[in-house]
Amino acid sequence: VQLQASGGGLVQVGGSLRLSCAASGSIFSINVMSWYRQAPGKQRELVATITSGGSTRYADSVKGRFTISRDNAKNMAYLQINTLKPEDTAVYYCNADVTLNDGSYRSDWGQGTQVTVSS
Repeated sequence: VQLQASGGGLVQVGGSLRLSCAASGSIFSINVMSWYRQAPGKQRELVATITSGGSTRYADSVKGRFTISRDNAKNMAYLQINTLKPEDTAVYYCNADVTLNDGSYRSDWGQGTQVTVSS
Protein backbone atom coordinates (compact mmCIF):
# COMPACT_ATOMS: atom_id res chain seq x y z
CA VAL A 1 0.00 0.00 0.00
CA GLN A 2 1.29 3.44 -0.89
CA LEU A 3 0.22 6.61 0.86
CA GLN A 4 0.90 9.99 -0.72
CA ALA A 5 0.50 13.06 1.47
CA SER A 6 0.33 16.53 -0.04
CA GLY A 7 -0.85 20.05 0.61
CA GLY A 8 1.74 21.33 3.06
CA GLY A 9 3.43 24.66 2.73
CA LEU A 10 4.50 27.90 4.35
CA VAL A 11 1.66 29.94 5.80
CA GLN A 12 1.29 32.83 8.19
CA VAL A 13 -0.17 32.60 11.65
CA GLY A 14 -3.94 32.39 11.42
CA GLY A 15 -3.88 30.93 7.95
CA SER A 16 -5.33 27.68 6.67
CA LEU A 17 -4.20 24.61 4.78
CA ARG A 18 -5.85 21.48 3.50
CA LEU A 19 -3.75 18.33 3.53
CA SER A 20 -4.61 15.34 1.39
CA CYS A 21 -3.63 11.70 1.67
CA ALA A 22 -4.13 9.30 -1.22
CA ALA A 23 -3.92 5.55 -0.66
CA SER A 24 -3.30 3.11 -3.47
CA GLY A 25 -2.47 -0.56 -3.91
CA SER A 26 -4.24 -3.86 -3.36
CA ILE A 27 -6.75 -2.33 -0.98
CA PHE A 28 -9.94 -4.08 -0.06
CA SER A 29 -10.91 -1.54 2.57
CA ILE A 30 -9.36 1.11 4.77
CA ASN A 31 -10.45 0.80 8.36
CA VAL A 32 -8.93 3.83 10.05
CA MET A 33 -7.09 6.77 8.56
CA SER A 34 -5.06 9.05 10.75
CA TRP A 35 -2.90 12.12 10.64
CA TYR A 36 0.19 12.42 12.80
CA ARG A 37 2.76 15.17 13.04
CA GLN A 38 6.35 15.42 14.15
CA ALA A 39 7.99 18.69 15.06
CA PRO A 40 11.79 19.06 15.13
CA GLY A 41 13.22 17.41 18.22
CA LYS A 42 9.86 15.98 19.28
CA GLN A 43 8.16 12.63 19.07
CA ARG A 44 5.54 11.92 16.46
CA GLU A 45 2.09 12.63 17.86
CA LEU A 46 -1.40 11.66 16.81
CA VAL A 47 -3.41 14.59 15.50
CA ALA A 48 -6.68 13.09 14.27
CA THR A 49 -8.29 9.81 13.27
CA ILE A 50 -11.35 8.85 11.28
CA THR A 51 -12.97 5.47 10.95
CA SER A 52 -14.58 4.06 7.83
CA GLY A 53 -17.92 5.01 9.35
CA GLY A 54 -16.86 8.61 9.83
CA SER A 55 -16.23 8.68 13.57
CA THR A 56 -13.48 11.15 14.43
CA ARG A 57 -11.10 11.83 17.29
CA TYR A 58 -8.72 14.72 17.77
CA ALA A 59 -5.78 15.65 19.94
CA ASP A 60 -6.79 18.26 22.51
CA SER A 61 -4.31 20.71 21.01
CA VAL A 62 -6.13 20.82 17.67
CA LYS A 63 -9.78 20.47 18.63
CA GLY A 64 -11.88 23.17 17.04
CA ARG A 65 -9.19 24.07 14.49
CA PHE A 66 -8.52 20.83 12.60
CA THR A 67 -11.08 18.74 10.75
CA ILE A 68 -10.39 15.28 9.40
CA SER A 69 -12.51 13.82 6.64
CA ARG A 70 -12.31 11.04 4.09
CA ASP A 71 -13.68 9.85 0.78
CA ASN A 72 -14.00 6.09 1.00
CA ALA A 73 -14.68 5.70 -2.72
CA LYS A 74 -11.40 7.42 -3.58
CA ASN A 75 -9.34 6.03 -0.68
CA MET A 76 -8.54 9.60 0.32
CA ALA A 77 -8.25 11.38 3.66
CA TYR A 78 -8.07 15.09 4.27
CA LEU A 79 -7.04 17.36 7.10
CA GLN A 80 -8.41 20.88 7.08
CA ILE A 81 -6.22 23.05 9.29
CA ASN A 82 -7.51 26.46 10.31
CA THR A 83 -6.20 29.21 12.55
CA LEU A 84 -2.66 27.95 12.24
CA LYS A 85 -0.26 28.59 15.11
CA PRO A 86 3.56 28.48 15.15
CA GLU A 87 3.38 25.32 17.26
CA ASP A 88 1.60 23.57 14.38
CA THR A 89 4.87 23.63 12.44
CA ALA A 90 5.77 20.00 11.77
CA VAL A 91 5.94 17.28 9.19
CA TYR A 92 2.47 15.81 8.86
CA TYR A 93 2.13 12.11 8.11
CA CYS A 94 -0.89 10.08 7.13
CA ASN A 95 -1.41 6.54 8.30
CA ALA A 96 -3.90 3.95 7.15
CA ASP A 97 -4.98 0.65 8.68
CA VAL A 98 -5.79 -1.40 5.61
CA THR A 99 -7.41 -4.71 4.78
CA LEU A 100 -5.78 -6.01 1.61
CA ASN A 101 -7.45 -7.96 -1.18
CA ASP A 102 -5.91 -11.17 0.17
CA GLY A 103 -7.57 -10.61 3.55
CA SER A 104 -4.44 -9.61 5.42
CA TYR A 105 -4.04 -6.42 7.40
CA ARG A 106 -1.34 -3.80 7.43
CA SER A 107 -0.64 -0.32 8.65
CA ASP A 108 1.24 1.99 6.33
CA TRP A 109 2.68 5.49 6.42
CA GLY A 110 2.96 8.22 3.85
CA GLN A 111 6.15 10.18 3.27
CA GLY A 112 5.02 13.30 5.11
CA THR A 113 4.29 16.85 4.07
CA GLN A 114 5.89 19.87 5.72
CA VAL A 115 3.74 22.54 7.33
CA THR A 116 5.57 25.69 8.41
CA VAL A 117 3.77 28.51 10.19
CA SER A 118 5.50 31.88 10.22
CA SER A 119 4.78 34.53 12.82
